[in-house]
Amino acid sequence: MTTTDVTATPPEDAVEALAVRVRGAKRTFAAELAPVRALRGVDLDVRNGEFVAVMGPSGCGKSTLLNIVAGLDTVDEGTVEVAGERVDNRDENWLARFRRHHVGFVFQFFNLLDGVSALDNLIMPGVLAGMKRRAAESRARDLLDLLGLGDRTRQVPAVLSGGQRQRLAIARALVNEPTLLLADEPTGALDSEGGMEVLELFRRLHDDGQTIIMVTHSPDVAAGAGRAVLMRDGRVEP
Repeated sequence: MTTTDVTATPPEDAVEALAVRVRGAKRTFAAELAPVRALRGVDLDVRNGEFVAVMGPSGCGKSTLLNIVAGLDTVDEGTVEVAGERVDNRDENWLARFRRHHVGFVFQFFNLLDGVSALDNLIMPGVLAGMKRRAAESRARDLLDLLGLGDRTRQVPAVLSGGQRQRLAIARALVNEPTLLLADEPTGALDSEGGMEVLELFRRLHDDGQTIIMVTHSPDVAAGAGRAVLMRDGRVEP
C-alpha cells in the first residue's frame, strides 16, 4: 500500500479543477429527544482524478457528507458544488438528471435488482439515463469484462459471491461514465479477501483517472486511497 496523506484539502500544488467543493456545510436532523447535528460546518475540496477516503467512527457525519455531495440530501447551511455545479437547494428533477450524468453511487449492501441478470442490472440504468439499448448493452458488457464478470452476464445477483456482487454494483455505478464515483462503506459487508478485491478495483479505476470518494471506518481500507479525510462529531478534523 502507498502512504496515505491525511488532510481535508488537496496538496498545495494541485491546480486541476475541483470535482467537489463543500463550504460551511451544516445538516441537522430532527429526533425524538434532541436534534442530531450531523454536519457542523464542513469544508472539503476534492480535485479531479483524486481518490479520497472519508473516515471516522459511526455517527461522525461521513455518510451524511456523502449524501449531500450526491444530492441525495441537502444542507441546512453552506454550499455544495460538484463538477462546477451548485447542487444544494436544487429541485428533485434537476438532481435526478444531474446524478444520471455525473454521479455513480456504490452502497454497502449492493442494492442490486435480484430478479434480473447481471447484464440487465447494468443495461437498465443506462437506458433510464437516455442511452440506446444497444449502446447500453455494449457498455455493460465492456464493464463486466473489465471487472472480471464477463462470464456471469446471465446470472442473477443471488448466485454471485459477495465480492462479485459488489463488483457488479460498481459496474452499475460506472455505466453512465460519471464524473464522480461515491462509495459508502463498500467493503463493509464483505470478508477481508472480498474487501481487498474491491479496494484494488478502486485503485485501478483511480489509476485510469476516475474521481472517487469512499466512506469507511477502517484505517486499513482508507490506506488504499490517495488521501484520507478524518471526521469526528460532524466536523473535519484538522
